[in-house]
Amino acid sequence: MTAGDYIGHHLTHLQNQPMHGIIDFSVYNLDSIFWALLLGVLGCFFMRRAARHVTPGVPGRFQAAVELLIEMVEGQAKGIIHNAQSRKLVSPLALTVFVWIFMMNAMDLLPVDLLPVLWESYYEANGMDAHHAFLRIVPTADLSTTLGLSTSVFLVCIFYNIKIKGFGGWLHELFTAPFGSHPVLWPINFVMQMIEFAAKTVSHGMRLFGNMYAGELVFMLIALMGSAASFSLPGVLLPLGHIVAGSIWAIFHILIITLQAFIFMMLTLVYVGQAHDAH
Repeated sequence: MTAGDYIGHHLTHLQNQPMHGIIDFSVYNLDSIFWALLLGVLGCFFMRRAARHVTPGVPGRFQAAVELLIEMVEGQAKGIIHNAQSRKLVSPLALTVFVWIFMMNAMDLLPVDLLPVLWESYYEANGMDAHHAFLRIVPTADLSTTLGLSTSVFLVCIFYNIKIKGFGGWLHELFTAPFGSHPVLWPINFVMQMIEFAAKTVSHGMRLFGNMYAGELVFMLIALMGSAASFSLPGVLLPLGHIVAGSIWAIFHILIITLQAFIFMMLTLVYVGQAHDAH
């Protein structure tokens, strides 16, 4: 297997059926769905466990970490969304977004070949072709996942636009902002509003996808260093370089996965906050 075959295999999703054309909405990335749901359930379990074991005295390390996280999210929400009633839903939503995306991003810290090799062994044990044992374990490195998340945020923004301003008020804003209420400007205002909604949603999802996809690819390139050791005399040092480079990138990547979860959460708060503002 060449380096290109190795990377191509690792970047192929486990799907319910082969794709027909570039865009096929009948095809689902089963691996992204499985890992996203599993990590979502685990995130809810740990947060519920922290809530059920809250003590009034000196908190343990886990409780203290959760309390700091909640205070951080609530503080950011108060600074952006001034409607206390809205924060009762938006703050838990932002907390859920941060924890869920952080856990999905953190899957990138697992060894590149660990779970895919186990999945290939399962295929071989059941008499199936291991070359078709595709498995990607980082849901946020899948564009369909990140765009699904950003689309969900978009729907929440539409909900608050209508709730805060009323359907008539929101519809009026679509045609009168940002350039004014003159009838000649209505089509231009509407087009600009649609472009703004689309740009926010696409950029929100693409930012997370691009960073996580690039991080996943770097881990694969580092993994290839070890396999190249037997092909050249200087390559005897590559296994050591593989360990050092992998460790350094993993430590740096902890910052990236945390920062990307924080940025997605903050943009969620900003977009929902903008839905509360009247033009």
